[in-house]
Amino acid sequence: MCPRNDKAFYAKCQFSRKEELALQCKNPKITGRNYHVIMSILNHFFDYKPEVLALDEKAMEMCQPYFRQMEEIRDFNQLKMLKAFADTQMSSTDMLGTTGYGLWDTGRAKLEQIFAQVMGAEDALVRSQFQSGTHTLAVALFGLLRAGDTLLAATGRPYDTLEGVIGLDGKGKGTGTLMDYGVNYDEAPLKADFTPDYDLIAQKAPGAKVCHIQRSRGYLQRNAFDLSTIRKIADTARAANPEIIIFVDNCYGEFTQTQEPCQVGADIAVGSLIKNPGGGITPTGGYIAGRRDLIESCAYRLTTPGTGREIGCTLGNNRELFMGTFHAPNVTGEALKTAVFTAALFEGFGFDVTPRYDEPRADIIQAVQLREREALCAFIRGIQQGAPVDSFVVPEPSPMPGYDCDVIMASGSFTFGSSIELSADAPLREPFAAWMQGGVNFNSGRLGAILAAQSMLLSLIHI
Repeated sequence: MCPRNDKAFYAKCQFSRKEELALQCKNPKITGRNYHVIMSILNHFFDYKPEVLALDEKAMEMCQPYFRQMEEIRDFNQLKMLKAFADTQMSSTDMLGTTGYGLWDTGRAKLEQIFAQVMGAEDALVRSQFQSGTHTLAVALFGLLRAGDTLLAATGRPYDTLEGVIGLDGKGKGTGTLMDYGVNYDEAPLKADFTPDYDLIAQKAPGAKVCHIQRSRGYLQRNAFDLSTIRKIADTARAANPEIIIFVDNCYGEFTQTQEPCQVGADIAVGSLIKNPGGGITPTGGYIAGRRDLIESCAYRLTTPGTGREIGCTLGNNRELFMGTFHAPNVTGEALKTAVFTAALFEGFGFDVTPRYDEPRADIIQAVQLREREALCAFIRGIQQGAPVDSFVVPEPSPMPGYDCDVIMASGSFTFGSSIELSADAPLREPFAAWMQGGVNFNSGRLGAILAAQSMLLSLIHI
């Protein structure tokens, strides 16, 4: 039952009109009696421990200035998105979709125009035929690289699932990896402090065709690379090799700042539509944005030489693709606020977090170093309890394709695997850190983080 209609609940909380209005204010000071009212509201739905709610109160107060920063970025990007829709003259008939070959799909063409504009790119390829972020990255890399070319990983070893695409350490050998097709691989490892080694990048860039930059952290205890860092990597590589293609894995980073990689020197940026740019609505797909000639090369890899981007039906997906794209900046803003709050909450428990609640952000991911296997599993299970889908499921560590150890994952999402919806995952290895991301609205994201803390409190005596 909704608390507003529950007379017994109101009587228990001793709500006054003044207190009710305070709760509706943008940033009420949650102290004294007001705090106890909020505690009662939360406990009306979930049985939280007082020590957890006390840290929730403190975290909310700490986060307010940083929430305002997130909201300013959100507002800028949302208006940018609205302008792109208006400039493209998107209409209701563009949402109808096509079948078969998908020729002359005006809705598909306009969506790609919108993406190109908001990404600051010449062109974009936005398709539901992309099955995941890894698939989209693979299509782009295979579209750009030929036998004898070299791929330079300028930010160290790429994300786990991309190792099989490249063929690193023999992974995927014989299945058609880049290395199987004669593409060479080189790497500029990050320094000990997780910053790029610009001298090494400059040394290796002359021999490479593509310079790969991974914006987000993967399973590393580092912050995501912001656009100023991406610009510096691009400038360093291009100064050493003017012909090099600057390639950015933009997954988890879209709309976290007011610009995108193609606006700071990248030639091509790649991402997944079940992350930030899908807004929690788009059911599948990915995008490649960048230079027009490079997009054309990638389109030939997605379909066939000779047909390229001209084919690819959208079936009944156009409406969801447009809606998800439009809502993406706002949803990303909610996910950022969830990450900031989670950092503040778990700092209060004494855990190391990356980034800290008061640090700048360039992706939606929040890492929490939990030190022990049991604590990690309890955290993940708490996140699952706060999910709208499959909240009753108890996550267990298990093998997962593309990973070298068991992985535990919380993903109670409307779209399977969507990481703009509240989720968390972690490989079962030192330092037993959880990587949490998403939250299509802050209210549910906040409560998911509190439930994660509660789960740990109930499972461990260390807290």
